[in-house]
Amino acid sequence: MRKFAIGAVLVASLAAVAGFSTPSRAETGQVAVVFTKGGFIVGVGGGEGVLLFRGKKYPFTVSGMSVGFTVGASTSKFVGRALNLRGPQSIEGSYAVGGAGGAVAAGAGAVQLQNANGVILQLSGPRVGAEVSAAVGGVTIRLK
Repeated sequence: MRKFAIGAVLVASLAAVAGFSTPSRAETGQVAVVFTKGGFIVGVGGGEGVLLFRGKKYPFTVSGMSVGFTVGASTSKFVGRALNLRGPQSIEGSYAVGGAGGAVAAGAGAVQLQNANGVILQLSGPRVGAEVSAAVGGVTIRLK
């Protein structure tokens, strides 16, 4: 009986250590992006940004395209957070805008995007210019 009790304690201890040794390693970074977009029917845009993560700056490029009702041009200056980062490289990838891929427009000048790595960008900021858009598209982020 005593061996069974010792074995049960060891198994419980190992389970507890295993459970505590695998904490979520996802972190949060700060993001600033300037994105310019323009077009008629097909909108094309691009820009640059910087990720501040663990005290270091990681510059990146942003490119994108949308198809649908787009008329005009605008420049947006977004700032916000990058959630669920597992390293600076996890910000790279395609982010859906206006589709089922994880984008939710939250009013003028605010957006939430998600990529396949699980990184969520929560961005807001002013838009300069005149653009009317009811389009579906996406943006791609690549580290420089």
